[in-house]
Amino acid sequence: MLLAALGLGLAVGLVIGALGGGGSILTVPLLVFALGLSAQQATSASLVIVGVTAVVASISHARGKNTRWRTGLLLAAAGIPASVLGTRLNRLVDENVLLLVFAAVMLVAAVGMLLRSAHEHDEDDSFSPRGSSDSAGGTVTSVRTAVDAPAPRGSLVLRLVTAGVVIGFLTGFLGVGGGFVLVPVLVIGLGLPMPVAVGTSLLVIALNSGVALAARAGQDEFEWAVIAPFTATAVAGSLLGKKVADRVRADTLTRAFAVLLVLVAGYVAIRAVVALS
Repeated sequence: MLLAALGLGLAVGLVIGALGGGGSILTVPLLVFALGLSAQQATSASLVIVGVTAVVASISHARGKNTRWRTGLLLAAAGIPASVLGTRLNRLVDENVLLLVFAAVMLVAAVGMLLRSAHEHDEDDSFSPRGSSDSAGGTVTSVRTAVDAPAPRGSLVLRLVTAGVVIGFLTGFLGVGGGFVLVPVLVIGLGLPMPVAVGTSLLVIALNSGVALAARAGQDEFEWAVIAPFTATAVAGSLLGKKVADRVRADTLTRAFAVLLVLVAGYVAIRAVVALS
C-alpha cells in the first residue's frame, strides 16, 4: 500500500502543478478504489493532501507574482460558510450516494476543462505570427481588449462571491479543491492571464482546505499511513508539474485530463450504482 500511495500521490501532484487544479478530483476515487478507504475517510484525507500540496505550489506562484491576493481572499471568505455546511452534509450522506455525486461533479469538471482548453487554444492562436503579422497588434490588440475589458464592479463581485460559495461547498462536501471550476471562472469570466489564474486558484484551494479541515478536526478519522506518503509525493509532483507544463501545450494537457475524468467518472458511477442496487 505504501508504494501505491507514493505513486498515486506523485500523479495527482503532477496534475495539480501542471494545471493549477483538477488533480484533487482524482484523489478521492483513488483513495477509495485503489487504497481501500471509505468515501468519508477519503474526503477527509483528500483535504490534507490537496491543502498541503496547494500551499507549497501557491508559494512558488506567489514568488513569481502570479497571485491576485484580494481576489483570492474574497473567494475564500465567500466560501467559508459553504465549506462548513458541506462538511456537515458529508457526514449525513450514504457513501455510495456521495460517490454518485462525485461522479457527476467529475463530469462537470471535464466540461470545464474542455472549455478551458478551447480558451487556451484560442489564446495561443491569437498570439501566433499569423494572427499579428501584418499589423502592429491588430488581431492581438482586439483579443486583449475583449479579454481584459473590465466588468461592472457589482457584476464582478457577484461572480467572485458565487464562485467562492460553490467552491467552498465542494471543498467541504467532497474534499476537492475546486480548481477545475475556479480556473475557468478566473480566465474566462474575469479575464485573468492563465498563470495568474493558476496562482490565485491555488491560494483559494489552500485556504478552503484549511477551513474544511478545521471543521472536521476531532470528529473524522484520518488514515495517516496513507495520507503522509501520498501527500509527500503529491507535493513533489506539484513542483515537477510546472516543468511539464513548460514542455507541453496547455490545451493538450487539459484535453487529455478531461478525457481521463470522463472515464474515471463512469467507473465511479457504475461501482456506486451497483453497490446501491
